[in-house]
Amino acid sequence: MKLFKLGLLAGALSLGVILPAKAGGVPKLTPEEMKKATQMYFDRCAGCHGMLRKGATGPALTPDITRQRGLKYLKTIITNGTPGGMPDWGRQGILSKKEIDLIARYLMHEPPEPPLMSLAEMKKWWKVYIPPEARPTKPQHKLNWKNFMGIILRDVGKVAIVDGDTKKLVSIVDTGFAVHIFRSSGTGRYFLTIGRDGKATLIDLWLKKPDKVAEVKVCYDARSIDTSKYKGPKGDYMDKLAIVGCYWPPSFVLLDGQTLEPLKIIDTSDYTWDTNEYVREARVASIVASHHDPEWIVSNKEPGKVLIVNYKDPTNIKMHLIDAERFLHDGGWDLSKRYFLVAANMRNKIVVIDSVEKKFVAEVETGVKPHPGRGANFVHPRFGPVWCTGHLGSNNVACIGTDPVNRSRYAWKLVGNVELPGPGGGTLFVKTHPKSPHIWVDRTLSADPKLQRQLYVIDKDSLKVIKTVNVIEELRKKGYKNIDGRVVHPEFDMHGKEVWVSVWGRKDKPTAIVVFDDKTMKIKKVITGDWVRTPTGIFNVYTTTHDVY
Repeated sequence: MKLFKLGLLAGALSLGVILPAKAGGVPKLTPEEMKKATQMYFDRCAGCHGMLRKGATGPALTPDITRQRGLKYLKTIITNGTPGGMPDWGRQGILSKKEIDLIARYLMHEPPEPPLMSLAEMKKWWKVYIPPEARPTKPQHKLNWKNFMGIILRDVGKVAIVDGDTKKLVSIVDTGFAVHIFRSSGTGRYFLTIGRDGKATLIDLWLKKPDKVAEVKVCYDARSIDTSKYKGPKGDYMDKLAIVGCYWPPSFVLLDGQTLEPLKIIDTSDYTWDTNEYVREARVASIVASHHDPEWIVSNKEPGKVLIVNYKDPTNIKMHLIDAERFLHDGGWDLSKRYFLVAANMRNKIVVIDSVEKKFVAEVETGVKPHPGRGANFVHPRFGPVWCTGHLGSNNVACIGTDPVNRSRYAWKLVGNVELPGPGGGTLFVKTHPKSPHIWVDRTLSADPKLQRQLYVIDKDSLKVIKTVNVIEELRKKGYKNIDGRVVHPEFDMHGKEVWVSVWGRKDKPTAIVVFDDKTMKIKKVITGDWVRTPTGIFNVYTTTHDVY
C-alpha cells in the first residue's frame, strides 16, 4: 500500500494537479489533501468508476464532467447515494462531512496516473510461511472442514474461518484491505482470497488452526482469483496454478498454486470489441475455472471481451478471444458447468459463453445493471435448468433458461422476472442450493435504508417472493438492540439447510453473522463477538469448491 501511495503522489506531482488552483472554478487542494483524497478514492470509488475515472459500473468522473456538475452536486451524491447502486457514504456514516468535501474537491482535479508493477516488485511482496513439503498430509483437526465458512471482515483487513456445523470461530487470518472474494482450490483444501489492494493469500484449512501458508501482492487493485481445477485426460492440473485478475495495472498474473510465487504477467489493455477504440484501463473482472479443459474463462471488462486462457503450458500461454459486450463484470456457470453467464452490467445484459466450443452464444437483456454474483441455478418444473440474477438498478430478479438441448424453446431467453417489493435495485447477490426450494436475495446497495436491511425469499417453482425478512428488526426482537447495518451476501451451508448472511456495519462497532433455517425462514443462530467487524462476503468451502450456487 505504501508503494501505491507514493506512486500515485508522484503521478499527481508530475501532472501538476496538487497545486492550489482557482482557475475554472477548481477548488484548492494542498499536497497533503491530494495524498489523502487519492487514497480515499482508491478505497471507496475506483472499483466502480476506474482508477483513471473513465467509468464502468459507475459513470465517468473526469474533470470535464465533475466541474460542470459542481461541488454541491458531488457532495450530495456522495452523501446520499443513488437508486442505481451508488452507496450513501455520508448517510451511512462511513465518510464524514469533511471527508466528503475533500473527495468532492478531489474529483474536480485531473486524476493522477497510477504506477505500474513489475514481476520483480511482486516478488518483494511474496512470502511462504509454510512450504508445501512441511504442510500436513491430512487434517490436523477433527472438524468438518468442508463445511467451514470463510467470512470477509472487509475494513479490518482480515477473514474469519467459522465451523459451519458448530457455528464456532475456528480462526482469524490477517489478509489485506477489503478482501473481495474467497475461492477454493480444486481439492477444497485451500481457501484463496484476493483483496482490493491486490494482495492474495493461500489459507490451509488442514492446519490445526487454519492460517495463511503463503501470500503475495501482484497489483494495486484487484477483484478476482481462481486456481487450476482441471483433472482429466488432458492432464492433472489440480491446485498447481493460480490466477489473479487485476484492475490496476490492467492485467492478469499467473502464480504457483502451492506457493503463490508470481510467474507471469499478461497485460489486458485492448481495443473495444465494437468500436475498436483503445482502452488502457481494461480491467479483469470475474474469472472461473473450466471443468472441460485446462483453461480459465476471464472477463475483460472495458473492451467487452472474454478471454479463454489455456494454462497447459504456463510459459507459453495461449489465449482465445471472444467478442462479447462492454463492461463485463461478475458471473458464473450454468447448472451443466458448460456455459459461462456474465453480466455486462452497464449494457443491462447477460452474455452467454460456451466454454466447450469457445464461442459467444447469446445475450439477454434482463434489467438495469445486472449483478448476479455467481448467479443462482436450479431446475424449474416447466423451464428446466435456469440461472438467475439480481440487479443494482431495478427491483427484479431475472431468470434465464439454460438448456439448449432438452428445453431449446426456453434456452437463452427470459423465462421468469420476479419483482421485489419497493423501488430501485440494490441487489448484490442471489443464492440457492440444489436441496433448497428457495432463492435468497439481498438489497445491500438500495438507496432505501429499510430495503438495505431486508432479505427476500423466492419460491423456485412459482417464481414469486414468498417471504420478506427485515433482518435488523428480527434481531431486535431477539434482544440484539445495538446491532445495525446493511444485510449482504446470503450463503448456504454445504447441506442446503441453512442460509448465512452478514450484517455489514461500521468498523468501530461489531455487528453479527445471522444464520437462518432455510425451511422455516427463521433465525436459527446469531454469531456475535468483538471480532465481527465489517463482515461482508460469506463463502462455504464445499459449495465454492464445486461451483454450487
